[in-house]
Amino acid sequence: MPRLSEVSPPRLSDVVAALENLWPAERAESWDAVGTVVGDPDQEVRRVLFAVDPVQEIVDEAVKLGADLLVTHHPLYLRGTTTVAATHFKGRAVHTLIKNDIALHVAHTNADTADPGVSDALAGALDLRVVRPLVPDPTDASGRRGLGRICELDHPLPLREFAAKAAERLPATAQGIRVAGDPEAVVRTVAVSGGSGDSLFDVVRAAGVDAFLTADLRHHPASEARAHSPLALLDAAHWATEWPWCELAAAQLDEISDREGWDLRVHVSRTVTDPWTAHAASTTPTDLGAPN
Repeated sequence: MPRLSEVSPPRLSDVVAALENLWPAERAESWDAVGTVVGDPDQEVRRVLFAVDPVQEIVDEAVKLGADLLVTHHPLYLRGTTTVAATHFKGRAVHTLIKNDIALHVAHTNADTADPGVSDALAGALDLRVVRPLVPDPTDASGRRGLGRICELDHPLPLREFAAKAAERLPATAQGIRVAGDPEAVVRTVAVSGGSGDSLFDVVRAAGVDAFLTADLRHHPASEARAHSPLALLDAAHWATEWPWCELAAAQLDEISDREGWDLRVHVSRTVTDPWTAHAASTTPTDLGAPN
């Protein structure tokens, strides 16, 4: 390890190479937009900020922090663009980043399926023991990479208690945790998938777990899933299920920095960028009829 006086900050290209080793771009889905969006490969990096969303509030936080690199889970331009004019909110983010010499790097679906990845971080936040991927990556001989995770609880809990634990352990959002299922049903095994997960119902049922915790569950897929089996559903806010990955990813980069002698300062944004800002709970109905 070099002495502090000998430490020189890494170039962006060095840090990006380390990030690409953690989350190779070729493992992203074909529709995804990952990698470096803004940044000069030769610029020095001393301070890094991790966040879920590359929105203006996070970009402004990076400026205030004095970050040289912002790493986000969600892409800035997922569907491409023909302009980065500052008249549009995404273009304004680009202008702010460039004016302040802040690079932007994205790890999305390549971080979802990584080992460890987004769902490992989600399982860790809930004190779940990971057993295997929900959807294994066929290119991984070790059987550790893939989408989602099948997990076990150290001690079985009633569904209502597991939901309360999830609400306590995940970052607070206006939505909280929505639950479908018998509140007293015992939960021993859980499938988790950070982000939108209602496309995974078939593989979740095939896994034979007691519950599935994910985000963005829609009415019809959830209703059909409940009709198929007694599988309990826990629907958290999208942002809340992916934010734990920021802490995991920051710890991974910290470890690399120590190993390489980079002396990086790595931070995790605690700014809530979930778009929902309030929740008005329904009153307990006295009957099952809809209002006239």
